[in-house]
Amino acid sequence: MSILNVEHLSHGFGDRAIFNDVSFRLLKGEHIGLVGANGEGKSTFMNIVTGKLMPDEGKVEWAKNVRVGYLDQHSVLEKGMTVRDVLKSAFSWLFEMEEKMNDICDRMGEASPEEMETMLEELGTIQDMLTMHDFYIIDSKVDEVGRALGLDAIGMDNDVTELSGGQRTKVLLGKLLLEKPDILLLDEPTNYLDEQHISWLTRYLQEYENAFVLISHDIPFLNSVVNIIYHMENQELNRYVGDYDKFQEVYAVKKAQLEAAYRRQQQEISELKDFVARNKARVATRNMAMSRQKKLDKMDIIELAQEKPKPEFHFREARTSGKQLFVTKNLVIGYEEPLSRELNLEMERGEKVALVGANGIGKTTLLKSILGLIRPLSGYAQLGEYLHIGYFEQESDTKNTSTCIEELWKEFPSYTQYEIRSALAKCGLTTKHIESQVRVLSGGEQAKVRLCKLINKETNLLVLDEPTNHLDVDAKEELKRALREYKGSILMVCHEPEFYEDIATSVWDCSEWTTRIL
Repeated sequence: MSILNVEHLSHGFGDRAIFNDVSFRLLKGEHIGLVGANGEGKSTFMNIVTGKLMPDEGKVEWAKNVRVGYLDQHSVLEKGMTVRDVLKSAFSWLFEMEEKMNDICDRMGEASPEEMETMLEELGTIQDMLTMHDFYIIDSKVDEVGRALGLDAIGMDNDVTELSGGQRTKVLLGKLLLEKPDILLLDEPTNYLDEQHISWLTRYLQEYENAFVLISHDIPFLNSVVNIIYHMENQELNRYVGDYDKFQEVYAVKKAQLEAAYRRQQQEISELKDFVARNKARVATRNMAMSRQKKLDKMDIIELAQEKPKPEFHFREARTSGKQLFVTKNLVIGYEEPLSRELNLEMERGEKVALVGANGIGKTTLLKSILGLIRPLSGYAQLGEYLHIGYFEQESDTKNTSTCIEELWKEFPSYTQYEIRSALAKCGLTTKHIESQVRVLSGGEQAKVRLCKLINKETNLLVLDEPTNHLDVDAKEELKRALREYKGSILMVCHEPEFYEDIATSVWDCSEWTTRIL
């Protein structure tokens, strides 16, 4: 049975087409992976099927009475709401029913006998609905999911806007699970999640009976949970049965067959054109030439998809730093409460260190404390001599209205426009991306702009906070290669072992010194 039908969908932004005559169907029990390079329109597609965005053309039809749960990579949580408030908002429709029930009770005193009968009937229906959906044990269900996701350790009464990216993702995931929708739409759910919770989410999705559509660039994760792949490329959407590895096999064969057919056709076109050119002027062969010209005119021309620009990352290196990069003395990190015990850490030139551990234990806070961006609660961090630091932050400023060109020019005012455009193009951004505002780009494209600023700056110490989030497969592989070649030192927060294991000379497990209960 089809849960979702999308037919002849076309959409674009300005003169930039995203989809052209795209069709899609979701059947009961299908576990779909929606894949494609950064900027191909995966999140836009999710926004269209959830009704947040109206398509230029085409129709989107959901089966009747389907409840949809959507985990959006750009979800904004309201200031003043606690973790508990967000989780309880999963039951907002039940609270609305309770209000309706209270309203009926208030009006009963003035009702006629006929109205009273109708009201009692409606009251009974609402009470049955509330009981059936466990309305009277909501608090215990909220606490149960909070414990499963480790939200109780964060603090159920903490303001959600003060949480880290990973903690916010867990809160939104918890809300989705409590909603128990008929279909899950998940946009990069593993971003900001630590290994422990990625494993938990993997198990949950493997056992999930209903259908889901999942956007992800995490290949091991995709392979373990999906059975259908939809590939988005060059304004098209194509369906493949199997996991991501199977899709890549079939896609490679299909691409090779198309290229072979294209070469054969180009050869035939060349021969036909040559014959027509040599024979159309001669009376004896004019009819044969006309016949071949007709064949040319009727030919269905094979077109190869335009190759997407692949990113190239080459970090510029500054002069050699001093031997000691930083040292911390009895450093206690945190904001109002301590996130760590006293830390006495040091890092030397040439080391490449990966910081790992669960979300919310203070990895980002540690980076910022070492760099002097926030004050520690006690102790101190001292940076070494001759340091040229490049810092990659986890998230972009959502209020930034600069274009990509302006963003890079602020950093490198002496560059010509050609140099700016060239630098952005090398990071895999097209002309249309380059001229757009940074905030309208996809998460992966924004990350490429931030990486562009970083690679064009001379550094001898890279401080990277989850650099792989949002990046597509090609960009991730290229970044891994560039970091392995980099001669300077690296201090990096990362949750993907397959990314950092080939780069790091040592791994620091931050859970060993955190004050948080894990």
